[in-house]
Amino acid sequence: MTPNKKIALVTGGSRGLGKNMAISLAIKGLYVIITYNSQEGEALAVVKQVEALGSKALAIQLNTADTAGFDVFFKTLEEKLHEKFNTRSIDFLVNNAGVGVGATFAGTSEEQFNLLMNVHFKGVFFLAQKALAMMNDGGGIVNLSTGLARFYSPGYTAYAAMKGAVEVLTRYQAKELGPRGIRVNTVAPGAIETDFAGGIVRDNPQVNEHIAGITALGRVGLPEDIGGVVSFLCTEDARWINGQRIEVSGGMNL
Repeated sequence: MTPNKKIALVTGGSRGLGKNMAISLAIKGLYVIITYNSQEGEALAVVKQVEALGSKALAIQLNTADTAGFDVFFKTLEEKLHEKFNTRSIDFLVNNAGVGVGATFAGTSEEQFNLLMNVHFKGVFFLAQKALAMMNDGGGIVNLSTGLARFYSPGYTAYAAMKGAVEVLTRYQAKELGPRGIRVNTVAPGAIETDFAGGIVRDNPQVNEHIAGITALGRVGLPEDIGGVVSFLCTEDARWINGQRIEVSGGMNL
């Protein structure tokens, strides 16, 4: 497929859902920039996979919990965009980077709360804010939420609360950025077989079986179930979808 030269930035793109998003975006003809926190080797492997599909890709280090580092990141991004793509702007931002911390409401420490807030809400808020100066009109933002913002599962109180905040943020962003033609939507995955939260869904047979039993389609989700939805939202086919929460869970807890 001939790339349409739209460029998408995906945070946390070295593995799991972000990796599949990057590949799906490349298949749809977009150029891709992924960020990684510490797994440079895995990120570079994803870049090779994307380029093998005939697209172009970059990997840049970014700790999304550290807003103080965002200015340096965007300076590096601008330089690498010019060097690799002969541009200084992007079209889409996918706020995917995340961490899993399991704790009840009563058992959540302030340290755990701050980590989740910095990664899943504060980082998402200010990364998008700073990205606006580099985003082309008519592009879009995809924020990742979770099915846990709709239904309850023990041990995810703070995590789900942060994602609920992101869902509200999405609607406000959609309204305020509408004059620029920038669409903003939320994708809320259900339980997915990745290494997220220690790989509990992927590696624990009892958990996997339980989730399959409460899912209308009778199985646990896979990364490829999510990447295609995110990449669709970064295409012209999704031009009239804005301010929406799209749950991609196979019908969990209906």
